Amino acid sequence: MNHLKIKYMQIIKDKTLINNEWTFVSDDDIVSDSGNITVSLSRWIDQQNQLRGRSGKTGIRLTPSDDTGKLAAILSGIELIELYFPNFGDGRHFSHARLLRNRLGFQGEIRAVGNFLPDQIYFMSRVGINAFQLDDHHANEDATNYLDDFSVNYQ
Repeated sequence: MNHLKIKYMQIIKDKTLINNEWTFVSDDDIVSDSGNITVSLSRWIDQQNQLRGRSGKTGIRLTPSDDTGKLAAILSGIELIELYFPNFGDGRHFSHARLLRNRLGFQGEIRAVGNFLPDQIYFMSRVGINAFQLDDHHANEDATNYLDDFSVNYQ
């Protein structure tokens, strides 16, 4: 098992550049009691009681194939849902974000992480994603401009 490695970077949240204080802990990694972490949906379902008892905050990371409906009963107390994009061509998380905001009424942070393009940020924000963690190839400062790409919406 690996120990938690904390790597802080900046993210865009609500159109502002801020420091990221959350770290993803994979299913093989040890969960410490402190620090803000996200875990997979399956780990959350399996270890919900232990994770809720941590002194740090715990969020959930979704993959495109995860069933968003499983979140309905467990969203209480969750502040962050990460949507992991394995590749920029997979748009299932656009639907996940819309379901989280509109059907499940999630008011917390929905963050896009992984392999997505800055060009997609505006459209992600339209479906309810309010935070973006870009990979090392894209500058966060430049990406904030993408949130204001269009002045009129057709939908």
